[in-house]
Amino acid sequence: MNTPPGLERVLFTEQQIQQRIREVAAEIDRRYQGRTLKLIGILKGSIFFLTDLARALTLPVKIDTLGISSFSNPGRSAGLVRISKDLDESIENEDVLVVEDIIDTGFTIRYLMQNLAARGPNSLGLCTLLDRTSRRIVQVPVDFRCFEIGESFVIGYGLDYKQLYRNLCYLAVINPERAV
Repeated sequence: MNTPPGLERVLFTEQQIQQRIREVAAEIDRRYQGRTLKLIGILKGSIFFLTDLARALTLPVKIDTLGISSFSNPGRSAGLVRISKDLDESIENEDVLVVEDIIDTGFTIRYLMQNLAARGPNSLGLCTLLDRTSRRIVQVPVDFRCFEIGESFVIGYGLDYKQLYRNLCYLAVINPERAV
């Protein structure tokens, strides 16, 4: 793929991402040693991260996905969340790790974690590729994170701009005003 219009800089290279995923996978392996872990990827952004994380883990894993949409209407309640694609299987009595591409304000992930906790998992954890703590409004416990980032608009490795650039093998800062 050619360089995306509006690309300002590469934030993390493919090698940096893969190295950090291996490190986080080792932490997860230690925490869940001797157990089977169910990874729940949040569509669409987490797919690349979910896949590489699952491959880096040495413990047995199951995989499921969940689609969510969040809405913020001017003059209305912020942080309205809707499940657009539910899990295929129950998580009751499972050790569950939610795998997210980015955690920002915390509204969406808080709703999701509360929803999943009500389904009776044995344990429920949260792993994110990117954590934007500077914008956090609702505090959520993040068990595993690869990178903390600032305010920049980030694309690549699952993150998109108008559904484009998810397939980049690196994470980059883009200027949406100059992007296609």
